[in-house]
Amino acid sequence: MRSPAVTETTHRTHRRSRRSTPNPLHATLLAGTVPLFLGALLSDIAYYRSYQIQWSNFSSWLIAGGLVFCGLALLFALVNLIRAEHKAGRPALYFLLLLATWVLGFVNSLEHAKDAWAAMPNGLILSLIVTLLACVATGIGLTNLRSRGAK
Repeated sequence: MRSPAVTETTHRTHRRSRRSTPNPLHATLLAGTVPLFLGALLSDIAYYRSYQIQWSNFSSWLIAGGLVFCGLALLFALVNLIRAEHKAGRPALYFLLLLATWVLGFVNSLEHAKDAWAAMPNGLILSLIVTLLACVATGIGLTNLRSRGAK
């Protein structure tokens, strides 16, 4: 039979590790932002090289989808940040990266709302930045968010 101290410590550690990793819905939403923003970047590159307006339309829709996924993942990240024992560190960095991704993605969507050629090259540059931010935020978000002292 286990002592009460061991049971309580195990229970706290299990609860802490469960809160530090994203749940499956959060992980799906987070991972969904990368292909949507990457698709927008690739569509912008295709438009920049071919001048076919439909590529700009594809990019606008992909950015809109990326914003939906990123916004929902941002809500999960905010809840995780509020529930975190240590507000600084990786949970805060993850939240701020997702917030920057969403804000720059929104600015990118406004840029793509312009006339097709007027969105270039700013839309292409913003798509590149947003895609890189989404990749970094996803990398941090899908790793274990525990601090070193909570092992």
